[in-house]
Amino acid sequence: MDNVTKNELYAKMMERLIQHFRSRNDVQNIDIMNLAGFCRNCLSKWYIEAAKDKNIQVDLDEAKEMIYGMPYKEWKDKYQK
Repeated sequence: MDNVTKNELYAKMMERLIQHFRSRNDVQNIDIMNLAGFCRNCLSKWYIEAAKDKNIQVDLDEAKEMIYGMPYKEWKDKYQK
């Protein structure tokens, strides 16, 4: 498999993971962290690191909104227990 195809598959896989996390707002980050060793906030930080590798500036609030599908404060107010 060539790198372009591999990266396209990775991108689709990541989009699906993000959509899954957005749809499962009943699952708390601490639960994900305890089971998987990462959570939505980790994905946000990894997004920032990937952007930096491409010399793209993304702040934490922007990255969290990209992962959560809304501003983080709004998500916390609606779903965090």
